Amino acid sequence: MRPANGQSMTAPSSRCPVADQDEAEPDWAALDLVGRSPCFRDALACLQQWSRVDATVLICGETGTGKELAARALHYLGARSGGPFVPVNCGAIADSLLEAELFGHVKGAFTDAKQDARGMISLASGGTLFLDEVDALSPRAQAALLRFVQDHSYRPVGGARFQHGDVRLVAASNADLDALSGRGAFRHDLLYRLNLLTVALPPLRQREGDALLLAQVFVQRLCRTYGVQRQLDAPSREALQRPHPWHGNVRELEHLVHRCFLRARGNAIDLGLAPGRAANAPFHTPAEPTTALGFAQAKAQVIAEFERRYLYELLQRAQGNLSLAARLAGKERSRFGKLVKKYGLQRDADPPRT
Repeated sequence: MRPANGQSMTAPSSRCPVADQDEAEPDWAALDLVGRSPCFRDALACLQQWSRVDATVLICGETGTGKELAARALHYLGARSGGPFVPVNCGAIADSLLEAELFGHVKGAFTDAKQDARGMISLASGGTLFLDEVDALSPRAQAALLRFVQDHSYRPVGGARFQHGDVRLVAASNADLDALSGRGAFRHDLLYRLNLLTVALPPLRQREGDALLLAQVFVQRLCRTYGVQRQLDAPSREALQRPHPWHGNVRELEHLVHRCFLRARGNAIDLGLAPGRAANAPFHTPAEPTTALGFAQAKAQVIAEFERRYLYELLQRAQGNLSLAARLAGKERSRFGKLVKKYGLQRDADPPRT
């Protein structure tokens, strides 16, 4: 499979073994993994197979394909389901803090270390440690992680003795780790240890028929959440069965359904995907003139529109690379990522809709 930048993605060397015909299939819907397309069913078969073994798994897939959901499925279907599931967003932790966050620290290890503190590895003891966005790790952080991935031993910052982490390690990336490794941006030895078993999640555009199924599931959930009954209109249902790029994948679709659900004035939900619908335009003039609003509300509307336009154009310029876009904007990566999520924009996202 290929990430949003078009490069080949790290993939398993062979297909997952066929599941035992007598084995009960997991309730994938309860794990929020919904889909019937053959390529998605192949990914689910991998998850079911790898959940039986307590080994490191690398989950590959574009932004918004459900990598954390897949990691949770590995955890809750496996022998460690009774233990904690601890997610760590590697791209959101400052390089200087990563070791203390993962390994913990002892009192006096640094200026603000006024007492011993457990790290994420210790908190995940008996369960699963999920390292998301491992491609965002700096060379220093990769070196610090290497020993732990190799034998699960680590030493808290400032500590004198090594400890053993009783965790299952699951990592995820939306980048081409093979290409990064080839350029020297990601350690070969770390990649080999993370890539013991692999699950490749297909992008939504390759999952024929799943967009409509997912949208209907999202609508059902929203009906329960908001206590109203609504359904997709006929043009939206037809449009969902036609090819669509879905650059933001399932997350983009979910955000679109949620927004249009809230904006619907009757029982029918128009996703604006049908040819000629106004919702396909990159940006829209507000339904009310700005002067019809109060000053504070009008100001907030103009600022929100500016932020949406700016973020969209910057992500296009950076070809969907969130780290590069953050640097171009002069913003810290984790804060920039939160702003991108706020407006439902992802790598190579479709033009935002208001």
